Amino acid sequence: MKPILVAGATGNVGAQVATQLRARNVPVRALSRNPPPDGVRGDLAKPGTIAPALDGVDTVFLMLAGSAEALLPTVSLLGERVKRVVFLSSGAVDDSLAEQDNLIGAWHRTVEEAIEAAGIDWTFLRPHGFATNTLGWAPSIRADGVVRGAYGEASMPLIHEKDLAAVAVEALTGGGHEGAKYVLTGTRPITQADQVRIIGEAAGRPARWEEIPLAAAREAMLARMPDFIVDTMLTGFRGLVAKPGEVTSTVQDVTGRPGQDFEAWAADHAADFQ
Repeated sequence: MKPILVAGATGNVGAQVATQLRARNVPVRALSRNPPPDGVRGDLAKPGTIAPALDGVDTVFLMLAGSAEALLPTVSLLGERVKRVVFLSSGAVDDSLAEQDNLIGAWHRTVEEAIEAAGIDWTFLRPHGFATNTLGWAPSIRADGVVRGAYGEASMPLIHEKDLAAVAVEALTGGGHEGAKYVLTGTRPITQADQVRIIGEAAGRPARWEEIPLAAAREAMLARMPDFIVDTMLTGFRGLVAKPGEVTSTVQDVTGRPGQDFEAWAADHAADFQ
């Protein structure tokens, strides 16, 4: 059996993909800029560092690392060397639009289009909110049990990285996924305020949401992220107050088992908040 190249193998999703492939006795070539001892070093923005890792590989799990434009030369290389790519895209992509009106969606659609043009089999995974994004609250929860932000009533169905990886593994190892665009979510919408509460309960240290003015929330976020990402996120949160994120059945449909609730994710990551 040929190894599957897993890009971003030390990240939240990539590590789960590698782990679940190995659990099926599928050989893995773990690619990262800072690889594990049994992995390989490579930078997706530098195709020359990727080429050696492709020897004997015909299937790749790919994700966006940096700008879309920086990834395009690597996509071209994959078109020459492999047969199948499963790309971790974004639920922000809207197929009804000729031009994406969301920067995150635009980045990922640019890569999708390049993969489509490369002439290889592809599957696009389009998750909405990642449960792992709430790890950014860990310092606040550990410090005083309070998460301060805007739009605490924004409600979204956050997906467990194990569920996302499980769908990726099916697409990487099985047939019938070619040309699929899988929209992935968690099991139910949960407000940001309730996410904090659930995390606190799992961690054994009460935690609560504190609503602060939008300008203050934006300033705090700018300390961690570029302005265009912050503004895109805040716009999305505002919309999710009025209209909670929709739930899909994709995890169940593809894997044959229900997705995991946010409570399960919080229990898995309780130590991160303690």
